[in-house]
Amino acid sequence: MNNRVQRSFIRGAVALATIAGTATGLVALSATATSAQAAHVTGHVLTVGTYNGHVGQYSSVQAAVNAAQPGDWILVAPGDYKERADLTNTPSESQYGAGSFGGVLVTTSGIHIRGMSRNTTVIDGTKVGAPACSTAAGDQQVGPTVNGRVAGRNGIDVYAANNVSVDNLTICNYLSGNWGGGNQIWWNGKENANAIGLSGYEGSYLTATTTYFGGNNTAGTYGIFSSNASNGSWSYDYASNMNDSGFYIGACRQLCSATVNKVWAEGNALGYSGTNSGGALVIENSLFDNNTDGFDTNTQVAGDPPPPQNGACPNNGISPITHTHSCWVLRNNTFTNNNNANAPRAGTAAAGPPGTGMTLSGGINDTVMNNTFTNNNAWGLLVVPYPDSDTPPTPTACADAGGFQVQGLGCVFDPKNDTITGNKFSKNGSLGNPSNGDLGELTLNPHASNCFSKNVTPDGMFPTGIARELKCTGTHPGNAVGPGLPLYLQAICDTGFGSCPSGANYPKHTGTVLQPLPAPSKLATMPNPCVGVPNSAWCVNGRAVK
Repeated sequence: MNNRVQRSFIRGAVALATIAGTATGLVALSATATSAQAAHVTGHVLTVGTYNGHVGQYSSVQAAVNAAQPGDWILVAPGDYKERADLTNTPSESQYGAGSFGGVLVTTSGIHIRGMSRNTTVIDGTKVGAPACSTAAGDQQVGPTVNGRVAGRNGIDVYAANNVSVDNLTICNYLSGNWGGGNQIWWNGKENANAIGLSGYEGSYLTATTTYFGGNNTAGTYGIFSSNASNGSWSYDYASNMNDSGFYIGACRQLCSATVNKVWAEGNALGYSGTNSGGALVIENSLFDNNTDGFDTNTQVAGDPPPPQNGACPNNGISPITHTHSCWVLRNNTFTNNNNANAPRAGTAAAGPPGTGMTLSGGINDTVMNNTFTNNNAWGLLVVPYPDSDTPPTPTACADAGGFQVQGLGCVFDPKNDTITGNKFSKNGSLGNPSNGDLGELTLNPHASNCFSKNVTPDGMFPTGIARELKCTGTHPGNAVGPGLPLYLQAICDTGFGSCPSGANYPKHTGTVLQPLPAPSKLATMPNPCVGVPNSAWCVNGRAVK
């Protein structure tokens, strides 16, 4: 759910093979290296810093990136790296507008950046001389002033470069400004291009966070982020304290072809957000806790176009997971305690309903299966419309994308043809407002029905009986007026889109509170960072040199 109207390593066959795999476990951030990491055995090795007494060739990551050729590896020793490419070579205004600026800017395809220790290899946005990831206001570096406005900064920005991997490091305190900063790691397929501009990306054993919040112009925006990109994989990653979302995949139409596996998001406005991202996209085995809204996938008419968010398989294909035409699959995840009204919140992400495990907002052809929703105080899962007051790119874009104009709400996208099956709910809805509970569904207009089956909902579904009435076939009549009216009024209240009914009780923002990083034992480093790396002064035959 992006804040702005701006905004192969893993080839399609590999992505679909991954999608077809069997899920294992819940969230255990300490697994062996993935097959993708082990597959690369060619190229030269460039070394940054000093590792086990062996002095590397470069003192900064950017210097190594500048020297790298496709196929090369950049190994980064433990240390605090104050990367400053955007400060020493200030981007032009057009580069800011396109998002092509970062402390580390990568424009060469096919390179692999890997830290030698996840928790102690730190790419740091604070000032030179400051402690690593300092919390002090005076230690923050918010970028140059461009046309009288502080620009903000991105961390590692992979700009229109295919097949780039970033693994096994921490990145912190790259803060927003007035020119689209605040993104810690960004695979950017040319923002605003309205097309896929990057194919192939991978990120594993990554920690993305900020320790500082000075208002929404000096905040972390996105932790681990891809836009206008396809054929991707994220695994064993952690993201916290972002005022939009910890993880974001957007603007990839039905061409996303991505997997997100065993990640953890906490303390964000939205744990995960995905605007207009569909097709073969699988999010599995992950944990979303202590966010304002744990997870939100949505359709927007102008932000990260083109709409809608459509989970249908490309080319009318069949998913090997669902055995239906739905290839967007959310499975085997846990959504718990997403009641944090004091997480950083900005823009449209601030409308994520506090106390909600997951919101499916105007998405179509999505499958939510075999997940666990617990202790979310408003709703475990909401299946609701997304009202978009932005101006469509053309006068007919709303209707062309399947939306409809509603006075006062703008272009509204109903959820339709979504399948919610086999999920377990418990202890949700404790705020006790009308319609609060395990699962709520709301639509405004007649359309293809949603399907609810085999869900365990001890704290209720609203409206009651939707599991019996919506059989995955036929037409949904729309329920905002009549049985769904209480949910409509409560959701409008909780999201801030409208006034609240008398007696409504939802958590209110009383001051931004950032989450401390979990102990290193909970954010396991890559078991062997030399796996798949060509021989060098630091790695020989796949093992680290002592």
